[in-house]
Amino acid sequence: MSDAVDSAPITVREISLAGGKVAGQLTLNKPKSLNALDLDMAEAMLDALQKFEKRNDVAFVFIDAKGDKAFCAGGDIVTMYRSMQAAPGEVPDFIKRFFALEYRLDYTIHTYSKPVVVWGHGIVMGGGMGLLNGASHRVVTASSRLAMPEITIGLYPDVGGSYFLPRLPGHTGLFLGLTGASINATDACFLTLADHYCDADQKQQVLEQFSQADFTSKNAHQQVSQVLATHETPADQRVEPQVEPRLSVINKACEGEDIAAIAHNILQLDSTDDKWLNKAQKALKGGSAITANLVYEQVKRGKDMTLAECFKMEMTMSCHCGEYGELQEGVRALLIDKDNQPNWKFSNIADVPQEVVEHFFSPLWNEQQHPLADLGAK
Repeated sequence: MSDAVDSAPITVREISLAGGKVAGQLTLNKPKSLNALDLDMAEAMLDALQKFEKRNDVAFVFIDAKGDKAFCAGGDIVTMYRSMQAAPGEVPDFIKRFFALEYRLDYTIHTYSKPVVVWGHGIVMGGGMGLLNGASHRVVTASSRLAMPEITIGLYPDVGGSYFLPRLPGHTGLFLGLTGASINATDACFLTLADHYCDADQKQQVLEQFSQADFTSKNAHQQVSQVLATHETPADQRVEPQVEPRLSVINKACEGEDIAAIAHNILQLDSTDDKWLNKAQKALKGGSAITANLVYEQVKRGKDMTLAECFKMEMTMSCHCGEYGELQEGVRALLIDKDNQPNWKFSNIADVPQEVVEHFFSPLWNEQQHPLADLGAK
C-alpha cells in the first residue's frame, strides 16, 4: 500500500493485488465534520476517479471513510448558507460550482467502467447517499444509518434522489423523501439501496482478501462480489427491519391523489407505540411545505427520466433553492442559530401554489449552456 498525506481531506492510496494489478482506495478524511463532502473533497475524488479509470492496471476502486461515526453525513451546507447570505435573491456562484461538481462526481460513480465499492459504515446522509448509490457494490454495516433528511432544511432529496427514490419498492421512496426517515442496514438491503451487509470489523480482512485475488478486466465485478459475499452477515444476526414490516401501511398512505392528501395520510397513521414512525411524522410536520411539494414532483417526474436527465433537473432545482430563501432559512434554524424554529414561507403543504413549485423546475440555461450538458453524451 502506498502512503498518502493523512491530513488531506481525501486520502488516495493504491492496494497491491495479485497478478500485478492494483485497487484505488479513496478515504474521506474529515471525521470531525462527519466526513461531510465539501468542494475540495469532491474535486479530489473526481480527479482520482478519472485518473484511476484511465489506468489499465487499476482493477477497481474502494471508497471508505475515517472514523466510526460516519461515512458521509451530507454536503457543505454551512458554506452554502454564507454564500446565500451574501447574494440574496440570486443563485450564488458557490451553489452553482458545488452542485455541478457534486453531481458530476455522483454521475461518474454511477457510470464508472470499473467496479466501485463503497463501504457505507455509520451515518450515510444526503451527499453520502449520492456517493453510495452510484457504486456497483454498496456495503452497509450494523451501524449504518441512511437518510435523505432534506425536508428539515428546505432543500429536497438531490444527489440522484430523483432517480433512485422512484425506483424503490412500492411508495417507499416517496415516503423516505417526505419524512427524512432514517433506515438501517437491513432496510437498505430490502429497499435495494445496498448490495452487501458486512461486519464493520471485517473491513481490513476484506481488503486483505482483495489483495490476494487475481483480478482481470473481465472478472473484476465477479471477483469483488465473491469476496464481499464471504463476509456477509447472516440473516439471523442482522438488525431488526423497520421498513418491510410497515410496507403495506406506507404504500397505502402514499396512494393519495395529491401531495396534501398523502401528507395527511402519513400524519394520521397511528404511531402511539412506534418511535420510528413517530419521528418520521414529526419531520414531515415540522419540515418545509415547499420541500414536500418538490419531493412529490421530483418522484413523479424522475420515474420516467434517465439518470443524466435527473441530475440535470436537480442542478436546476438546487440553484433555484439557492436563490429562493427557503434553504437559507432552514440551514439557519438547524445549524447556524440552532433555534429549530424555521420560519417557512408556507405553513401548510396545501398552501404552496403550483406556480411556486413549477418555478423550481424552470430552466436557468438552454441545453447547450447547462453545466451538466455533457452528461449522458457518451
